[in-house]
Amino acid sequence: MVKKILIFTKSFFIKCKRVWHILKKPSRKEFETIAKVSAIGIAIIGLLGFLISILMKFLVK
Repeated sequence: MVKKILIFTKSFFIKCKRVWHILKKPSRKEFETIAKVSAIGIAIIGLLGFLISILMKFLVK
């Protein structure tokens, strides 16, 4: 049991190390694009939640 955990942990850290070496810092343009898309997604989800709450208030009364 302990041997399995040690093997899993070692494998996990090897995979993490591989990913860390592949990573690169995004350019300013990439960062701005990701930030815009994320903000739009959050706004859409918030708007949907607001509309559903308004709809539920009218339907429950």
